[in-house]
Amino acid sequence: MNGIYTVLLLLGSNIFMTFAWYGHLKLQDMNISTNWPLYAIILFSWSIALAEYALQVPANRIGFVENGGPFSLMQLKVIQEVISLIVFTVFTKVLFAGEALHWNHFAAFACLLLAVYFVFMKTE
Repeated sequence: MNGIYTVLLLLGSNIFMTFAWYGHLKLQDMNISTNWPLYAIILFSWSIALAEYALQVPANRIGFVENGGPFSLMQLKVIQEVISLIVFTVFTKVLFAGEALHWNHFAAFACLLLAVYFVFMKTE
């Protein structure tokens, strides 16, 4: 169950992270934050990032093998990166309709799948 909890917490964490990093661009696109000073954008993003950290830290603690979880440190990082790019792709397609997916994006996703395969591959 620790593996499932870890992945769910990482999913939630990455949703908040994506909104913290790129949500202000959508607010600008909607003319909501166009006149906000940069420090206000930063504080807005940090407030969202706090929720991201509140999920990311427990995910890593629960999932880490030395804390009784099923994942090595490298496996946790690769899982996080794959989830991050999946969340980012959905975010981009839903909120930024002008962004298109091209063949090279799918090639990059295939490389990520290979990274998952290799990081979970038994070496002994």
